[in-house]
Amino acid sequence: MTQDRLTDYAVTLLRVSLGVMYLAHSIVLKLFTFGLAGTAGYFESISLPGWLAYVTFAAETVGGVMLVLGIYARWAAVALIPALLGAIIWAHAGNGWVFNAPNGGWEYPLYLIVLSISQLLLGDGRYALRSSPAFR
Repeated sequence: MTQDRLTDYAVTLLRVSLGVMYLAHSIVLKLFTFGLAGTAGYFESISLPGWLAYVTFAAETVGGVMLVLGIYARWAAVALIPALLGAIIWAHAGNGWVFNAPNGGWEYPLYLIVLSISQLLLGDGRYALRSSPAFR
């Protein structure tokens, strides 16, 4: 197996796993665990408008699907970074490091930002359905 083939697999693995994580946070956590109304209530409890929960849910769901399928994945990954920055600033920054802190720590959203930036830099990969334009 050549290094190019291994790189193709690695980029695809990153893209799909990152997409699954965004889908888990939108569908499993926000929709099925807390419900969208409950998520909106949480957003309001941390001084964010409730409607932003619905926008965040939609962005994470659409972006997650785009990543899994490989549809303009590099741009989908980077477009989701503001939601992660918001999660760090408004929800997790005061909780410290480590996700087992009450209300979760800030390391996991930061890690997803790093993975999203890596996806931006690596591109969509050979097995993407619709590749983003390359950097020039």
